Amino acid sequence: MDPKHDAPTEFIPRVPDPPVRRRGTRWLAVALVVAVLTVGSGIVATRHWADARPVAGDPEVVATTPIVRRDLSTTRTLPGSIGYGPARPLAGHLAATVTWLPRAGTTVKRGGQLFRADDRPVVLFYGSIPMYRDIAGPNLVGRDVRVVADNLRALGYPVGRQPSPGERVTPRSPARNSTDGDDRATGAAGAAAAPHRVRSGEGVLTPALVVAIKRWQTDLGVPATGTIPVGHVEVASGAVRVDAVTGQPGDPAETPLMSVTSVRKVITVGAELTDAASIKRGDRVEVGLPDDRKVPARVVSVGRDLVVSDSGIASGPPLLTVTVAVDKPQAIADLDSGEVQVHVTGRTAVDVLVAPVEALVALREGGYAVQAPGGLVAVRTGMFADGWVEITGDGLTEGTEVVVPA
Repeated sequence: MDPKHDAPTEFIPRVPDPPVRRRGTRWLAVALVVAVLTVGSGIVATRHWADARPVAGDPEVVATTPIVRRDLSTTRTLPGSIGYGPARPLAGHLAATVTWLPRAGTTVKRGGQLFRADDRPVVLFYGSIPMYRDIAGPNLVGRDVRVVADNLRALGYPVGRQPSPGERVTPRSPARNSTDGDDRATGAAGAAAAPHRVRSGEGVLTPALVVAIKRWQTDLGVPATGTIPVGHVEVASGAVRVDAVTGQPGDPAETPLMSVTSVRKVITVGAELTDAASIKRGDRVEVGLPDDRKVPARVVSVGRDLVVSDSGIASGPPLLTVTVAVDKPQAIADLDSGEVQVHVTGRTAVDVLVAPVEALVALREGGYAVQAPGGLVAVRTGMFADGWVEITGDGLTEGTEVVVPA
């Protein structure tokens, strides 16, 4: 064996570079490339977002409105209708037979004939108390006598001087007519009663008034007795319009003969109790007419009796009738009927600072604020009406600009 070749040779394996080192180097290179790409992408993305954003320093446009000082009021709108108001039945008050009745639509004024009974006219007088007894007997005192005196004077008949409140008069019972045995007064003095002190609103059947009655009766075409039997005069607050005739000739005069209304056109409103409770006679209202005009008006009466709603809904609430008269009757003279809107003013705040409701900002801790030039200002709110709100707050005055949605 050749020692040179046969001698065992020590094998020293070549140790390669640690794989971790080579792998780390390779991943490091990859990481550098990714980093470069990432940074590059980041630069591009950054530029992209920068282009989409508003340019710093551009002012933001907002809308503002000044705080103003004015009156606020809550208004309710109720439906109404044009007409002559509610009709009321009219019946006679004497035992007689009806011999004539007027036509529907007829207007009867002071001194006019409402109907005829036993072929004698039953006349209309104006007043606030019905004729509940015969007007007969010297110095008869009462408010019904005052109705007779006032109406005859208005019709042009001299009634002489009427005793003033506080004066004393001695009424006498009417003397019986001894020739025919009836109870009609002859004008002669009967038995004297206790002296009576005339009160405000009362009239006295003086000799001059008796003469006026006789003259009126002569012109009327009836016996001039100087007395007025009960039932020969009917009393209303003013002229009446015959709405419908329910009787006919031959009927007893003491039955309902017709229904009458006022001659003045009015607005009739059916108001629920919650609305009617705050409406009073004399209250000012505004009426919206069918032609879009708005006219001033006032409440002339508020009914006391509940009526069933005529809306056709069986479960509808009962209503109170409120009657409204426009200030200028000619405004509705050409409208025989029609639906209107009645605007009733409720609570009112006078001369207060107000802002549009949309100017209010709700605070997280509760309450409201407005955005003024110096920042948010907490406010106390009062009445809300018609899109406005009453506000008070530190530094807020008339003319202060507040932000509203654009």
